[in-house]
Amino acid sequence: MPHRTIHLFRKGLRLHDNPTLLAALECSEVVYPVYILDRKFMTSVMHIGTLRWHFLLQSLEDLQKNLYQLGSCLLVIQGEYESVLRDHIQKWNITQVTLDAEMEPFYKEMEANIRRLGEELGFEVLSLVGHSLYNTKRILDLNSGTPPLTYKRFLRILSLLGDPEVPVRNLTAEDFQKCRSPDPGLAECYRVPLPVDLKIPAESLSPWRGGETEGLQRLEQHLTDQGWVASFTKPRTIPNSLLPSTTGLSPYFSVGCLSVRTFFYRLSNIYAQAKHHSLPPVSLQGQLLWREFFYTVASATPNFTKMAGNPICLQISWYEDAERLHKWKTVTRCIATTAVFQFSFSIALGLVSAGCLQQCVGKKCNETVSGRADVSFLLQAQTGFPWIDAIMTQLRQEGWIHHLARHAVACFLTRGDLWISWEEGMKVFEELLLDADYSINAGNWMWLSASAFFHQYTRIFCPIRFGKRTDPEGQYIRKYLPILKNFPSKYIYEPWTATEEEQKQAGCIIGQDYPFPMVNHKEASDHNLQLMKQVREEQYRTAQLTRDDTDDPMEMKVKRDHSEENVSKGKVARMTEQTKIPSGITHWEPKNGKRGEPEAS
Repeated sequence: MPHRTIHLFRKGLRLHDNPTLLAALECSEVVYPVYILDRKFMTSVMHIGTLRWHFLLQSLEDLQKNLYQLGSCLLVIQGEYESVLRDHIQKWNITQVTLDAEMEPFYKEMEANIRRLGEELGFEVLSLVGHSLYNTKRILDLNSGTPPLTYKRFLRILSLLGDPEVPVRNLTAEDFQKCRSPDPGLAECYRVPLPVDLKIPAESLSPWRGGETEGLQRLEQHLTDQGWVASFTKPRTIPNSLLPSTTGLSPYFSVGCLSVRTFFYRLSNIYAQAKHHSLPPVSLQGQLLWREFFYTVASATPNFTKMAGNPICLQISWYEDAERLHKWKTVTRCIATTAVFQFSFSIALGLVSAGCLQQCVGKKCNETVSGRADVSFLLQAQTGFPWIDAIMTQLRQEGWIHHLARHAVACFLTRGDLWISWEEGMKVFEELLLDADYSINAGNWMWLSASAFFHQYTRIFCPIRFGKRTDPEGQYIRKYLPILKNFPSKYIYEPWTATEEEQKQAGCIIGQDYPFPMVNHKEASDHNLQLMKQVREEQYRTAQLTRDDTDDPMEMKVKRDHSEENVSKGKVARMTEQTKIPSGITHWEPKNGKRGEPEAS
C-alpha cells in the first residue's frame, strides 16, 4: 500500500542526486517536503553566525522555487522538531518519514528519536546515505569496527569497497505527478522565513549566495575549464588572491546544495579524457577523499570536537587568555555618519562594543555611542599583524577564506603564537564559515594545532613572510584593511617598522590607528615549540595513533619551516608502497608531504 510520507530535509537541500527523496516519491501516494526550523535545537548543537543564517535561508528559498517548478512545494515549519512531527504526522495521516542519514552525533540522536516516535505512532522511517561518497559504517566494518586513523589506512579500506555509488537520476515533474502534492495553501502558511523574521540583519555582504541553482552554476563554470580541473593542485593555489583560487564550492557541499557524488564522477569523466592530471591527495578528487576521511574518523571517535575525552587528541594545557582570544577573533565594526554614531547593528552582531570605540578610531573621543562626532570608522581586526587581521576581516565579511589562510590564523592562535586552544578557534570558524562542517572543522583544527593527524610540528607559519611570498604588494591587505592601504609595499606586512613620518604620510599611526603586534612572533613561536615538544614526548603513544608516513598538509614553497629560525628541518619520509584504491582514483603519496584540504575546495 502506498505511503503518506513526510520527507524531512536536514542537509541535502537539493533535487539532483537525492536518493532518499527519490525513494519517497516512488513508494508514496502523497509526499510532504518539510524542513523543520528548530532554532532551539540548532543553536544548542552548533554556532551559527549571521552569514550562515543567510546562506541557509537562501538555500531554502531556492529549494522552494525548484520544487514549485516541478509541481510541489517546500513546507518550512518552525518549532521543536519532535512536537512538529508529532502534530503533523497525526494531522496528515503520515505512514512514513524519510530523511538522509547523517553522521553527526546530534543528527544521529535526532534520527533515533524519530524512530522511537515512529514506534509509538505507527509510521515507518527510511534513511539513506546522500551526503558523503561512502556509507561510513561500511568503512568501519571493514576496519574491524574502528575508524582508520591515517589517510594511508583509509585508502586501503576504500580499495576493498571500490568506487562510490553513482548518483541517482535527477527528479522530474513526472515523479511528483505520480503522487499528490501538499495543498497549495500550506506553502503560504509554511513559507521560508525572511531574515527579519529571525531577527537577523536583512543584508549579507557575502559573495556566496545559497542554493542548489547557484551551486550547480558554479560547478559548471569550473568544470568548463577542463585543463584547470585536470591540473588542479591544492597547495599551489594562492591564499591571498582577491578572488578565490580554488573552486569555492565547499559552502554548497556543506549544506548539501551540491552532491559530492555528482562532483566526484564529473571529475572522473574529465580525468579519463585528460592525458595527464593531478592526483590525490592534492587533486580536486583528493579534497573529497580528505572530506570522507574526516567524516569516517569523526563518526566513531568519542568527543571528536573536544580535547577532553577525545582518545586521538593530545591533552594540552593551553593558555586561557580571553583578551588575546578577543583580539584574534574580533573584527571591530564601527558605523558612523558625520553626525550620529550608529552602533546598534554592530553591537547586535557582537562585532563592536562601546569600549572598543577609542581603539577602533585610534583617537580620543568622549562621546557616548549615541553622541555626535565627525569621524569615520572602519572594519578592523586587532592582532597587529596585517596578514592575520586581513584574513579574519575577510572571514567576518564574507564567510569564506582560502584553506592556507585558515592554516595561517589557526597556527597563529594555537601552537604558533598565542597557545590558545584549538577548540576556541573551531567555535569561531563554526560560527562564521559558510562551509562550516562538524567533522572537517574539528579535524582540521586538531591537525593545524598538531593535536592529532599532523606531526611536523616544527613547521610554523610566519605571520609576516608567508603572505608576502604570494602577494608582495599587499593588495589583499589593502582590500581588507583599508586603514593600511597607503603604506608602501615594503611596510604593508609590518607597518610598525615604518618611521613616524612615513606613518603620518600613510595616514595611520601605529599604536593609535592600528595596533602594534600583540606578540613577538620569534619569541612566542620558539617558546611554544618547546612546549609542544614536551607534550609530544610525554604523550608519545597518543601522538602515534594518527601518524602517517607522510602528513604534511603544506606546499613547502609557501610554508615557513621553523628551521629558518635555527630549528633543524626534519625530512619527510617517502612513501615506498603504492596503495591500491578505487579505480576512479589514482593514488599518489607526495615526496614532500603535500596534502589537500577538504574544507575549501
